[in-house]
Amino acid sequence: MKEIMIPEKQKIITAQELRQKGFTQYLIRKMADSGTLTKLTKNCYENNEYQGEESDFYYVKAFVPNGVICLLSAASYYDLTNYMPEAVDVAIPRKAKVSTMPEKPLMNIHYYTDQRHELGIQTIWEDMNDFQIYDIEKTVIDIIFYREKIGIEEMKEVLTNYLQRSDRDLNKLIRYSRPMKCEKILRRYFEVLI
Repeated sequence: MKEIMIPEKQKIITAQELRQKGFTQYLIRKMADSGTLTKLTKNCYENNEYQGEESDFYYVKAFVPNGVICLLSAASYYDLTNYMPEAVDVAIPRKAKVSTMPEKPLMNIHYYTDQRHELGIQTIWEDMNDFQIYDIEKTVIDIIFYREKIGIEEMKEVLTNYLQRSDRDLNKLIRYSRPMKCEKILRRYFEVLI
């Protein structure tokens, strides 16, 4: 009989993924009892034999399945700010619920309207780990929109760093600003910064 193994490059693995790889419920429970896996939620496990880069973003999949990395956590990922958030900023639809939150990593949940939540989502793969994050332009627009909550200085830093990038897409930024209701504010900052 062929031996089945958990991929050592996958940090968070769902019960469904384990079953697809040939693990029975008995075997999954046995691996959790032996410490190979740690049960995080009803459907997700942490691979304790993981060999790879660590990221708090990987845990979002387990605790907030429809969550998207946003705001200053996304800005930090794109090197738009020197600020290192203490918690992972995660956006979910306004009507969604989160049943279990981890002690670590800390997560700040932000409730977005459906339109704001769905715009600009991309999936990032690092080895066998994935997470959803807003693209760079959507991140900048959200930070401008929530500037009073985040801080005006942080918002200016993010926008200034974005404008200095060679891969910026100002047309996309303006296109995103319209449905997000911050085109006037964006243009005002453009006048000052450009």
